[in-house]
Amino acid sequence: MKMVEKHVHIRLDERGRPWIDDTNVKVIEVVLDHLAYGWTAETIQENHPHLSLAQVYAALAWYYDHQTELDAEIERQDERLRALRAAAAPSPLQRRIAAMRRGA
Repeated sequence: MKMVEKHVHIRLDERGRPWIDDTNVKVIEVVLDHLAYGWTAETIQENHPHLSLAQVYAALAWYYDHQTELDAEIERQDERLRALRAAAAPSPLQRRIAAMRRGA
């Protein structure tokens, strides 16, 4: 018998990405707050008052139920960001700061 996985407050989009129901917030965004800043569910909710505490806990529960898969997605996004940064030309502000440091 096949088990159907049900997560309250979480929906998957057409690409299989988890979102918090009735919001425009992806589960990965809540997870990154938790991992990057060490924020608790309560602190995440305080910083995102449009989310209920139940929604935040649901996002964290989804993460821990799918940790390997979501950690891999976080790593893919990080690699993409590093590649984009490496390929990008310096911004006008970065050029001005570099010129100032050189004394030009």
